[in-house]
Amino acid sequence: MTTATEKSKPPRFGNAVLMGRLSTFGLGLLGWLLFLGAWYWAAEADIAPDRLFPGPDTVIASLYELLVEKNFAADIWASTKRILTSFAIAIAIALPLGLLMGALKVVDQVLSPLAGAFRYLPAPAFIPLLLMWLGTGEAQKIALLVIGVIFFLIIMIADTTRQVPKVFLETAKTLGLPNYKILWSVIFRYSLPAYIDLFRQMLAVSWTYLVIAEIVAATDGIGAMMMRAKRFVHVDDIMAGILVIGILGLLFDALFRLLHRLAFPYLHQR
Repeated sequence: MTTATEKSKPPRFGNAVLMGRLSTFGLGLLGWLLFLGAWYWAAEADIAPDRLFPGPDTVIASLYELLVEKNFAADIWASTKRILTSFAIAIAIALPLGLLMGALKVVDQVLSPLAGAFRYLPAPAFIPLLLMWLGTGEAQKIALLVIGVIFFLIIMIADTTRQVPKVFLETAKTLGLPNYKILWSVIFRYSLPAYIDLFRQMLAVSWTYLVIAEIVAATDGIGAMMMRAKRFVHVDDIMAGILVIGILGLLFDALFRLLHRLAFPYLHQR
């Protein structure tokens, strides 16, 4: 029989959560090991010449050489600054527009057709115009990165804003809150956790445009290094650049997840 003392013991959720996280980490690690193993096997199988398809050990050695002997860290920092600057500009423009589109029908009717059409235009198509308007300097690269994500951000922020429960809005109106307070205190604050998660997803899209932004008249950055390596058929350096972009993407993804967990701990309780 179960005693009263045994019934009063709290469930051991802490151990279950820890074991679940360890299991998730282990499965993720297994996926990476399988990928690296398949990559190493393909490189050793002579599917292509070693120079055109180096193995992971060669790529890692090239990355070490780039960092130690070729000042690749400066290129990484230049690319990271471009991503952060362009994404901050995109958020500063898209957040108020998307918020107003999701909250006010008249704003949505005016801007939704425009933003909806522009999001289907490929960002690289703007390169000739940006080169003529802004030249080959930093502004052109930042502008291309902004164009690559801003229209998607506007539409997705508007869609997220529309998910605020109507009961919250009706309650706020019943309490006599003016529209601007409803917009800030109810709609924005309710949607903020979803906005943060949305920014995390869209930052990944911004990284995919990085190399495109840096292949035109760039003297620094990961993309510029990769283009220099292409001239001399240094495939190991190109793959090292791709690897760094992937690592940086995962790092920023983890930082956004951490921010979400710290800012909204009530959403992560189990």
